[in-house]
Amino acid sequence: QVQLMESAGGSVQAGGSLRLSCVASGDTYCSYDMSWYRQPPGKEREFVSTIDSHGSTTYADFVKGRFTISQDNAKNTVYLQMNSLKPEDTAMYYCKTSLAEYSGGYCRIDLLTDYWGEGTLVTVSS
Repeated sequence: QVQLMESAGGSVQAGGSLRLSCVASGDTYCSYDMSWYRQPPGKEREFVSTIDSHGSTTYADFVKGRFTISQDNAKNTVYLQMNSLKPEDTAMYYCKTSLAEYSGGYCRIDLLTDYWGEGTLVTVSS
């Protein structure tokens, strides 16, 4: 089992910056990747960014060049640096990790289970 705890979000004006963090606790040995998703008011949850255990990153087009994901493996923490924020970035932001099943001495990346944080609210005013 893994527990995820996001940092507090906040309210900023358009053009401002905010950094979110997410700490994973529990059995994180087979953590495959850590991601950020968001859910704007009245909309579906959407992918924002992910970073895998090797440090490879992927971003949604709407955050490329503005958001940066990073991780501190020693602290089991993933960060999302958000710059040049826009009102449309207003959303609940969720941290997710995909955990591989440990079997036969290996982390089975073909057997992944997702764990989610409870979310943190980011509000960007114009």
